[in-house]
Amino acid sequence: ILFRDDEDTFKILIATDIHLGYLEKDPVRGNDTFVTFNEILDHAQKKEVDFVLLGGDLFHDNKPSRKTLHSCLESLRKYCMGDRPVQFEILSDQAVNFHYSKFPWVNYQDGNLNISIPVFSIHGNHDDPTGADALCALDILSCAGLLNHFGRSTSVEKIDISPILLRKGRTKIALYGLGAIPDERLYRMFVNKQVTMLRPKEDEDSWFNLFVIHQNRSKHGATNYIPEQFLDDFINLVVWGHEHECKIAPYQNEQQRFYVSQPGSSVVTSLSPGEAVKKHIGLLHVKGKKMNMQKIALETVRTFHMEDIVLADHPDLFNPDNPKVTQAIQAFCMEKVELMLDNAERQRLGNPRQPEKPLIRLRVDYAGGFEPFSVHRFSQKYMDRVANPKDIIYFFRHREQKEKNDNDLNFGKLVSRPTAEGMTLRVEDLVKQYFQTAEKKVQLSLLTERGMGEAVQEFVDKEEKDAIEELVKFQLEKTQRFLKERCTDAEEEKIDEEVRKFRESRKKNTEEEDEEVREAMTRARAHRSEDAVLVAASSDEELMDTGMKDTGDSDDGLPATLRRGRGWARGRARGARGQNSTARGSSRRGRGSTSQESATSSRTYKPVSVPAKNMSIMDAFRSLKPESSLNSSKSYSEDIMDDDSDLEDISIVRSSKVNQRSSTTSSLSKRGSQSQTSRGVDFESDE
Repeated sequence: ILFRDDEDTFKILIATDIHLGYLEKDPVRGNDTFVTFNEILDHAQKKEVDFVLLGGDLFHDNKPSRKTLHSCLESLRKYCMGDRPVQFEILSDQAVNFHYSKFPWVNYQDGNLNISIPVFSIHGNHDDPTGADALCALDILSCAGLLNHFGRSTSVEKIDISPILLRKGRTKIALYGLGAIPDERLYRMFVNKQVTMLRPKEDEDSWFNLFVIHQNRSKHGATNYIPEQFLDDFINLVVWGHEHECKIAPYQNEQQRFYVSQPGSSVVTSLSPGEAVKKHIGLLHVKGKKMNMQKIALETVRTFHMEDIVLADHPDLFNPDNPKVTQAIQAFCMEKVELMLDNAERQRLGNPRQPEKPLIRLRVDYAGGFEPFSVHRFSQKYMDRVANPKDIIYFFRHREQKEKNDNDLNFGKLVSRPTAEGMTLRVEDLVKQYFQTAEKKVQLSLLTERGMGEAVQEFVDKEEKDAIEELVKFQLEKTQRFLKERCTDAEEEKIDEEVRKFRESRKKNTEEEDEEVREAMTRARAHRSEDAVLVAASSDEELMDTGMKDTGDSDDGLPATLRRGRGWARGRARGARGQNSTARGSSRRGRGSTSQESATSSRTYKPVSVPAKNMSIMDAFRSLKPESSLNSSKSYSEDIMDDDSDLEDISIVRSSKVNQRSSTTSSLSKRGSQSQTSRGVDFESDE
């Protein structure tokens, strides 16, 4: 259906997964995301759309760099501000639609702003709210008045999705949005009927219902995706973000009868087959209850060419017993790469806006007795011709897994698994897999695999550096309270048995375990805020100690600019605040303070009936005896390290003692040291 531009037709530009800042430090691909974002907004301006609708992951990093934020603000201000009047109105209560914002109204209705193209966006899993204040990068754009962030849910028990009601002439759109939520949790909430989509009371059948979601659409596990059947059947169109393969043409779900459009990403972030599909954005026309989706090819996206080779399929060319077979394989691969480069060059001739160097991927299956050649040496030949020279060749071995059917071998049931490259390996899955296959002596006896996996994911993805520490502490406190309430005898065998039973009961109660993880994450975020204050204070004291003689402990005599200067650079990089255990222990409690002052400035929690010091379970019971209560304040530390090759190193050390420093009146200060006994659990690489 073709629509003419008139007063009753909505024109909406749709895009998802722009991933601003992806590989921004790469000398060749660093500006790809910014150039394509400008092209998307340029299309919106030239097409004179009513608004732009984004389906999440506008930013690639949860905490985008200054360069990324500056480029985004620059583009939004350049293309979305102007004198062209907005042709539609909002009928719903904006205080409900934007209730979490300090400015709960759409930006084009702000008298201090001059918006010509409003931008509506939900958050994705890359740029979702984190931290003590639960803020995300989209909130910065929203506060600046350049973007309208909607679809945010703060409750983890029940989700009520209230639509933004739009009207242009006689066409009315109910715009629903749901920002990214962990798939398992949202799956469970759908099953338990805890997700409700509210509908307007008046003429509910006259609205065109548009829903924007950012979740797994393809099945990655039993509950690690959202089936389309979970969504309400009154929806007319679902814009599905998060999946990067471009399937923007609306596809009708036969059961629910609504249409699903998957715009895909606007940048290649993984060298997988789904990313090789040509990138598009959509121009959606809506008039009454009818719609039309027009595909717009993106011209500034770097081309990506991919091909597979199975060496065993060429017995006439390659013989594993030939001593020179490796050189023959390398020459064959070079020929394939040259053909792909020629194809890329022909495509670029008709599009001068396309980047010069393409992305090339050649996957080689060397099963059958072959050996891979040196990828590094091979890549040197294409340094000036390919955008990803180090990733051109990918070697893998084809594996076949047969299903057991008594003693009969059914060759028709062989399952082909060509590569694990395109699969999504999640941090929590790796943790769970490790503990399920680990030896008994390193199995978790107090914590649960699921809770530990969630904490490690928070540490890696959201940079919550206290996540693991706080989860361990929270579950230890809870177990201690349980054992005291049960009045368990202080015998190691009985305690171990009670702990095992308590752990099994917690594993069965998933809602209670989710509550534990949320409480631990809340503590971690609160601690990070306190740490920032303490680090700033310690920076001021060190500045006085090293730069000003004969001064007291107060920083009142320093100018404001000096007092705050050194603190700005801290915490800017990942792990900058806690690069090692000793630095972490000293920086967060403040330098130059006595042990008494350190104790008063340490973190505070809600009062719980556990010993004030961190200790083992056996120590907790011994501390109940009067004669040993004075000796129960032993230092206790715990190292949790992750040495998986695909993940960042994790080294979290917690100690109940404070590194003390004896302050003197001279400009130099001596720092005391404290020996710490540590127990470690190593997560070794097992790809």
